[in-house]
Amino acid sequence: MERALAYFKNFAQRDLLIGFNSLQFQQTFEKLYLELTHLSACGIPPKIVLAEREPVQFLASFIAACAANCPVFLCNPDWGKQEWQQVFDLVQPDIIWGMAHGAWCIEKKNNPQCPMPNCIMIPTGGSSGQIKFAMHTWETLTASVQGFKAYFQLQQINSFCVLPLYHVSGLMQFMRSFTTRGKLAILPFKAIESGQILNLQQSEFFISLVPTQLQRILQNPELTEWLSQFKTVLLGGAPAWNELLEKARFHHISLALTYGMTETASQIATLKPHDFLKGKVSSGKILPHVQITIRNQQDEVLKSNQIGTININAQSLALGYYPQTWDNHNYFQVDDLGYLDEQGYLNIVGRNSDKIITGGENIYPAEIESAIRATKMVMDVSVIGIPDQHWGQALTAIYIPNDSNTHTSEIQTLLKDKLSKFKIPKHWIPLPTLPHNAQGKINRQQLQQIAQEFLNKSSHNLS
Repeated sequence: MERALAYFKNFAQRDLLIGFNSLQFQQTFEKLYLELTHLSACGIPPKIVLAEREPVQFLASFIAACAANCPVFLCNPDWGKQEWQQVFDLVQPDIIWGMAHGAWCIEKKNNPQCPMPNCIMIPTGGSSGQIKFAMHTWETLTASVQGFKAYFQLQQINSFCVLPLYHVSGLMQFMRSFTTRGKLAILPFKAIESGQILNLQQSEFFISLVPTQLQRILQNPELTEWLSQFKTVLLGGAPAWNELLEKARFHHISLALTYGMTETASQIATLKPHDFLKGKVSSGKILPHVQITIRNQQDEVLKSNQIGTININAQSLALGYYPQTWDNHNYFQVDDLGYLDEQGYLNIVGRNSDKIITGGENIYPAEIESAIRATKMVMDVSVIGIPDQHWGQALTAIYIPNDSNTHTSEIQTLLKDKLSKFKIPKHWIPLPTLPHNAQGKINRQQLQQIAQEFLNKSSHNLS
């Protein structure tokens, strides 16, 4: 990862960070880099857990670790005790940055060596299960940047980041700006909502949002106008619903729907804004550094418009999940189902693991959720399957009503002309909010618990 040091030397001659002290960034990097190279000279490069809250400290620490060829594990400072225990048991770090009010410490013990010493470990899977780290390198991350550059035909990328830097969605915004000599603005989303807007030319910047963030912005006329000035608004992290997309199109938001994941170093398919504004809805075309095939259960490549499992071949693929590397670093099969149309646009149908089988019929929640949102009687909704002795699984809609007086029978009536009878949920559970993680994804495990408790309580009251 010596290339990180070369990029930093170029950075030292310019201002990268908007609203932050670039000199502080440089001085912090130099201090940490010298300390790490000294430690590495005495033996194996130390394993670093990075959980800094402050952006300048986080980014300087990240680049110092990369430049010194130290394995670095990016972590969420807000993880709970149980999650941190998972991390410490898995990683057994030598250095921890950010856990003790910005202090850093070295634990003197015989820790196992990292199988890939120059790796950047990015967390995934922590919202509803065991935390995993996708093992990336400077090369896989920059391959993603190069694909992004080529796709949008840009030499310099300016980013406005409101997403967490420890997550791939935030980290890659930094990587794009840092490696292309662009500008980077960082501001917490809560600050945006409170009206704290940086003074910059939005038309020169990309901003990345998750659907719940876009929804909140579009509820505020001033923020909606502000967002409409951006060059491109990348939207990913979770499926967006039709009503939200229609509202964004009405306000001429230059939206770019994206498809990607931690394992691919962010987006691998993107719908360009001009396609979106013309009414197109899909995950867009495949970026130049990626090849995607759609395969059936027999691993046969399917033709256009045939739904199957998405298979990815990309230069930006992770090497594995720490501490295990994959046998084939260039091939990754995901749980998502989709198809490529005749024009090469990727369309996502749903997740294979989210499939609900009720009365022998296969149902994908995304279709039902879209139809329910189209009634305009709910703010948000998630459809899950609850074990049922008669149906196998019973379709259950957990939703936030627009009006507390709305009766579920009204929603069901509107759905009769849009969905087959077996696709209309049997149980309806209204809630004030739905459980999302920081990236806007629904926590389906928690929904299962909520549904079971609600239905058990209802059954008890009836008896």
